[in-house]
Amino acid sequence: MSEFSFDKTMKVHPDCFPCFMRQCLIAIKQAGKNGVDENAVMKAALADIERADLEKSPAHATTSMHRTLRRMLGGDPFKAIKGQYNKIALELYDSLKGEIARSAEPLATASRLAIAGNVIDFGIYSTIDIEGTVQRALSEPLAVDHSNSFRKAVAGAGDILYLLDNAGEIVFDRLLIEQLVNEGKKVTAVVKASPVINDSTMEDAREAGLTEVCTVVDNGSDAVGTILESTSDDFKARYKGAGLVISKGQGNFETLLDSAGGTSSPLQDPPKLPKGDSVPPWDPPKKIFFLFQSKCSVVSEVLGLPEGSMLLVGN
Repeated sequence: MSEFSFDKTMKVHPDCFPCFMRQCLIAIKQAGKNGVDENAVMKAALADIERADLEKSPAHATTSMHRTLRRMLGGDPFKAIKGQYNKIALELYDSLKGEIARSAEPLATASRLAIAGNVIDFGIYSTIDIEGTVQRALSEPLAVDHSNSFRKAVAGAGDILYLLDNAGEIVFDRLLIEQLVNEGKKVTAVVKASPVINDSTMEDAREAGLTEVCTVVDNGSDAVGTILESTSDDFKARYKGAGLVISKGQGNFETLLDSAGGTSSPLQDPPKLPKGDSVPPWDPPKKIFFLFQSKCSVVSEVLGLPEGSMLLVGN
């Protein structure tokens, strides 16, 4: 198992650009032949990337691009495949639930299954192996495994805010959330307010049966990941007030790393000010655990881990 420190930050790397264009092509193919000028779509996406702040995370850079894609492609190009993978995942639900029930450590097993579900990502992959990934998650060590700290954090938490990632994957998240609820925790799950790539929305939460398990709210945003400044006041208040945040997926990791103690976040007490000056508002790094797979070379390089690594990492 590798060590991990939060002295990292994410920004756009030259290797990100081919991935950005591949995301455009995947969206165009998912939309199907509908009379759209595909070259014009690609050129518009390139213009969005040209205007992006490359000192921020790749998720920041692609948020505007995906808004352009949805506008030019006439809606959500991933709607059909999201519904398809919600159904595929639900077909696995009973057997996965059985894995947790048979486990000597049900919270750890449910966590590993949630990480396995993160392979369902059509912003990156065009084909996926769900069952093979499940077996790998259950049988192989995690690249970074803070399970003991996670177990303690869950035990000591009151309210838990669970940031969901993708459709299909949301069924795997339901398994972990059910385990948390079984352990007496109050969980609020968070979806996107409107479609972006194949991220979960309220419709997906209903299809996955999650709305019957816990409170589900949206974050008021259509951004890739969780870009705090673009979220609603309601979500900001929930995020600030949560005793524990569980963050699923690479996009959420990219955008929330700083709030967990990245290089642009304070890691120590605020500096002392001259006598008589007031102390400015300051929040310490949020208690947060990231559950995800490292699915690209750039994130893997920042982590110092091979592509495909599975992580349960917290501060």
